[in-house]
Amino acid sequence: MATPLRASLCLCLGLAAFSLVAQPKPGVDPANLDTTVKPCDDFYAYANGGWLKAHSLPADKSRYGTMEELSERNRAILKQILEETSAKTAWAKGSVQQKLGDFYASGMNEAAIEKRGLTPLKPVLATIDGLKDAKQLPLLLAKLHNQGLPGGFGFFVRQDAKESTHYLGYLNQGGTGLPDRDYYLKDDARSRDIRAKYEAHIARMLELAGDAPGLARARAKVVLDLETRMAQAQWTRVEMRNPQMTYNKRTLDKLVSEVPGFDWKGYFQARGVKQADLNLTQPSFFHAFGKLAAEVPAPQWRTYLRWQALSATANLLPKAFGEESFAFHGKVLNGTPEREPRAKRIEASTDGMLGEALGQLYVKTAFPPESKKRVLDMVENLRVALRERITNLDWMGADTKQQALKKLNAFGVKIGYPDKWKTYAFEVKRDDYFGNVRRAAAFRIQENLAKLGKPIDRSEWGMTPPTVNAYYSPTMNEIVFPAGILQPPFFDPKADDAVNYGALGFVIGHEMTHGFDDSGSQFDAEGNLKNWWTDADKKAYASRTDLVVKQYDAYEPIKGEHVNGKLTLGENIADIGGLKIAFAAYQNSLKGKAVPAPIDGFTGPQRFFLGAATVWRNHIREAALSVRLKTDPHSPGRERVNGPLSNLPEFYEAFGCADGQAMKRDAKVRPAIW
Repeated sequence: MATPLRASLCLCLGLAAFSLVAQPKPGVDPANLDTTVKPCDDFYAYANGGWLKAHSLPADKSRYGTMEELSERNRAILKQILEETSAKTAWAKGSVQQKLGDFYASGMNEAAIEKRGLTPLKPVLATIDGLKDAKQLPLLLAKLHNQGLPGGFGFFVRQDAKESTHYLGYLNQGGTGLPDRDYYLKDDARSRDIRAKYEAHIARMLELAGDAPGLARARAKVVLDLETRMAQAQWTRVEMRNPQMTYNKRTLDKLVSEVPGFDWKGYFQARGVKQADLNLTQPSFFHAFGKLAAEVPAPQWRTYLRWQALSATANLLPKAFGEESFAFHGKVLNGTPEREPRAKRIEASTDGMLGEALGQLYVKTAFPPESKKRVLDMVENLRVALRERITNLDWMGADTKQQALKKLNAFGVKIGYPDKWKTYAFEVKRDDYFGNVRRAAAFRIQENLAKLGKPIDRSEWGMTPPTVNAYYSPTMNEIVFPAGILQPPFFDPKADDAVNYGALGFVIGHEMTHGFDDSGSQFDAEGNLKNWWTDADKKAYASRTDLVVKQYDAYEPIKGEHVNGKLTLGENIADIGGLKIAFAAYQNSLKGKAVPAPIDGFTGPQRFFLGAATVWRNHIREAALSVRLKTDPHSPGRERVNGPLSNLPEFYEAFGCADGQAMKRDAKVRPAIW
């Protein structure tokens, strides 16, 4: 239901029609194929080889594929919205247009940012310099965390995983600046090289902030040493995927006695948090952090927190800070030669801080009501297909099936944009980009903390409308698809059903299957972390997911660097199951209709799989791929296509794959889950 504010927006902006933004050819474009490759040898290369040859990696991208291509088209719309709103200064104060226009204008005013220099950050640095005794650390961290600035660990509020009708505070490990603990702990040549360059980067940032070169180098060593000690205590990403391991509810008194060395009551009081219970997500990390808080002297904490503040705000400060940040994070870690143009960076920042305000204007331009209805119809068709699959499983018993169907029937669905738009109760000034971002961050922090003791807000979205992504929430038991991803080539009203079910249907099925992957399957229909499986069915399921782990462990995208089958297990299960469910939904959509004639020489099933393959095509820099193999729970693009398809008899039939061909895996090793 549109709000009065949303209804009025279209009267204020002369936005060009969405059709003026360049769109891909509807359906399957033969130019994107490489027919020199046999589809049963390497379907990723066959379906995407032409596109990969015709497109190169832009200098400002670490990865470029379908998702990035669509993001660029969406950003062209956002750019027009923001340029039009920022060009006017007469908007009513506090209106959506005023906040968006002034926020964007403040970020684009490089001259004002350069003139202010480090001045906007000086109050934060002065607060940090006021730490005279390590016993004051809890109060200092509380102040920083309330401003959205990092250090040591994180605290946030979300649904209680075992009582999904209540909110619970979660303490989460943190404190490090490199992408993963392994970068601090591994002794291979690349890890050592990155650590050395990270230390040099810290020193250069501290120099820019006023430290003499020798002092900056000494302080950089202090930072790296302290972050390494935190990394040694951190859990691995595989461990953090286990919701049972990461659920460790404590009273505040229990936390105080279990983790001495840090004034937890003082910390929470300073943050304005009043509650008896919280979740200690990684207990062993906090045991170690408590010791660090007691043992590390105040000067080292000051140095470390000064660095954390500089690193977190580098892109809000004069150009030299942002360029140095990119020199390490962009070039060293991800191999990206050039930084994105400033306009794109400020568009992304505006979406991040005022996403639903910007989303109101975006959906008016890019997501008509008829598209929302068609997507909802597809979702329900996939729900029917998954219901049929669960009902007919031969490895799952009746009791578990009953609970699985109950959960499926309870799935919430959000399409496009919220029914009620969020308001942003913080001041946006046209000449204060640093302040705008910091006020937005502080607002979001307080908005999150204020949830404690209140009813669950089931209308809330975890992504903004222009986002090219989707998600499943296990505690909400809902699937969510922002308008940003409901565009060509994921969803194209002009394309045939086969392609739409292959592309968007794949995404919908993927998110649905997350409710039943190795992690999501531990949550019940109400979103509670609660076992609903019989022991026999749980064992049968595990034997199948073990095959998924083994399959993906064998993939070696970079010589010497494999996919981590355990880290990517949930996403791989969702890819395999999602594709199978989407194909079943496509077949169901044909019932009672004549079989569609081939288009461009391809049958409906072939077009389905070609549509699916376009979703994950991409170029990626080797350095960026190396980071993702260590940190990303998703497999690389090639494996997200060839991995699931090589397990599907429906694919073999569509393309006539024979035994012994790479895209037809032996039946003995196929994880026949769905």
